[in-house]
Amino acid sequence: MPPELSRSRELPSVCPMDCPDTCSLLVTVENDQVVKVRGSHANPLTNGVICNKISRGYPEFVHGPNRLTTPLKRTGKKGEGKFEAISWDEALDTVVEKFKTVINDHGPQAILPFNYAGPHGKISGSSMDARLFNKMGATRLDRGPLCGGVRGLAYASLYGAMPGTPLEHARQAKLVVVWGNNVTVSNLHFAAIIKDARKNGAKLIVIDPKRIKIAEQADLHLAITPGTDVVLAMAVAAEIERLGGIDRNFVDGWVHGFEDYMDRARTVSIDHAAETCGLDADDIRTLARLYSDISPAIMSVANGMERSRCGGASIRAIGVLPALAGKFGVPGGGLIMKAGNAFPATGDRLQGNHMIDQGTRVLNIIDVARHILADDLDPPLKALFIYNHNPVAVHPDQNRMKRALARDDVFIVGCDVAMTDSMAYADIILPASSHFEFNDVYGAYGQQYLQRAAPVIPTVGDSLPNTEIFRRLAARFGYDDPVFQADDQQLMNDALDGEDPRLNNIRPSQLPLDRVLYMGAKGTDGDDTQPFINVFPDTPTGKVEILSDDLERRYGEGLPEFKPLASTFPLFLISPSSDKRINATFGGLAMNDAIEPLEMHPDDASARGLDDGKTVRVWNDLGEVHLKLVITDAVPPGTLYSPKGAWIKTSATGQTVSALVPGTKADILDGACYNDTRVEVGAVDS
Repeated sequence: MPPELSRSRELPSVCPMDCPDTCSLLVTVENDQVVKVRGSHANPLTNGVICNKISRGYPEFVHGPNRLTTPLKRTGKKGEGKFEAISWDEALDTVVEKFKTVINDHGPQAILPFNYAGPHGKISGSSMDARLFNKMGATRLDRGPLCGGVRGLAYASLYGAMPGTPLEHARQAKLVVVWGNNVTVSNLHFAAIIKDARKNGAKLIVIDPKRIKIAEQADLHLAITPGTDVVLAMAVAAEIERLGGIDRNFVDGWVHGFEDYMDRARTVSIDHAAETCGLDADDIRTLARLYSDISPAIMSVANGMERSRCGGASIRAIGVLPALAGKFGVPGGGLIMKAGNAFPATGDRLQGNHMIDQGTRVLNIIDVARHILADDLDPPLKALFIYNHNPVAVHPDQNRMKRALARDDVFIVGCDVAMTDSMAYADIILPASSHFEFNDVYGAYGQQYLQRAAPVIPTVGDSLPNTEIFRRLAARFGYDDPVFQADDQQLMNDALDGEDPRLNNIRPSQLPLDRVLYMGAKGTDGDDTQPFINVFPDTPTGKVEILSDDLERRYGEGLPEFKPLASTFPLFLISPSSDKRINATFGGLAMNDAIEPLEMHPDDASARGLDDGKTVRVWNDLGEVHLKLVITDAVPPGTLYSPKGAWIKTSATGQTVSALVPGTKADILDGACYNDTRVEVGAVDS
């Protein structure tokens, strides 16, 4: 080995995980292996700080025993995980042969690309793969309903594509409201900003079912019953009006549907909200009074509320509060949401959407298992390509997903960095390179810094980047359009509008590796984004639309509305992010081998005769999971907590909390309802 490769080197990179912060990284490489990952100062927001799971997990993820390094062919039953190594030629030829047979027998829409976000790089996330499936005419997949889509649509119904208030502006706030955002786990760098604001005298309000870590610092914590946020938000709006806190000038100029909405909000009394939301009435009054009285006030709204039957209504009712109370247009005020709208993305060009045949069907991602099992489509789904996704670990009704993937008459191709619970069901597995092994360009959905990363190590084993895998498949299908000849440099350039003045005439593929570009207000050279000063709603009315004609037409949800949840099971089970995983990524690492925790209030444990530290069974009519009981008053009575993304190895039943999540859908976008999970708990031997 050349001496320059054996010595220790520290190289720049970017974290690609499904997290709003998108940290800049420094990666220590020795003998072509990642041995250490730490934060770099290239990104001024993340500023050298990264979460423990990234620094601890990445070396094993890239080089550990669970890493896929060669193509595989299934030799046992689906789900058993028995495979033999094969060559790339055999693997790709098998995929093409099977797909061509499906197309000949059923047509191209019998094939489905079954992917979600995976790495959040522009080209590894969706580029050459989308071009391939669009050219093929495969069924299209609506991925938003699984996560993020309900929140995104709810925000867009209010503000259109306007970027929200930048995260850093919270330093100037005198009141910070954190609603459904587990900051220290899922938005780490916001915690430091909140700390700075607190030093400057800001008050902090946290609204979350659990007393999360940031809530321990709060002046007020409201431990709300899951799924009832819309009720609280409407009660707060009505109370702000009673207090004289509605900014009439702003509302008259910028809010569409104010009277229609307030007619509904005024029917929600403080006492009714307190009973419905499981809160103290005086705490609701305090929330409304502080939000009415203090300026500048800033609100951070994350994905937590979208995961219920009222997800869209909750996001909309919360998201309109800064407009009603006139919190925009001043430094330190506004709404922290949808920073990703600032980037000059050109997704249609990158994904080759001009090749989509009009009339190609689109399926909701959370309906895939149901369609496979019910055989209710024409043509039926006969081939899946699973990549950038671990559906067994993260989809609702996990057991239904496992039954669907176990069907022998559905050919499954898997492509991943690691052997996951879902890869165990594949007929052919294609080993993907980690993001440390290829070029990519990174936007973000929680901050506004554009970044690029280059390989820091060679591809591990025989793995290949996603782009190269799909480029080779396209060639075998005979697709010779120019879009399939694009190398990764061209794909990066296709991902963003290179004419945008904020890029300073730098091609995306040539962005510096040790610096970032701030994507400020569009139409400027990078001026700081300031909603209602240099960026504005681009809704049909040009205003904040709390009354949405679009949502009324599509879903019958013109105004936010609360829908109670009926269940015979007594306890809510919420499954937020883990501090050891990002969704299900890293679930195969040693640090995630142990049984998962279940947090329960002492009153609920006492009523069931359960002891701290014991293994308990958690069940409903969809499945049963074994978890380790943690008795704590950090969760309120009636609500349980266990983090999402665990793998089936962690429970003796071969199921995780995903098995307990219903297949019901949210009020808009037909999104997944993880927080509507209701269960019972007992001792394992009961």
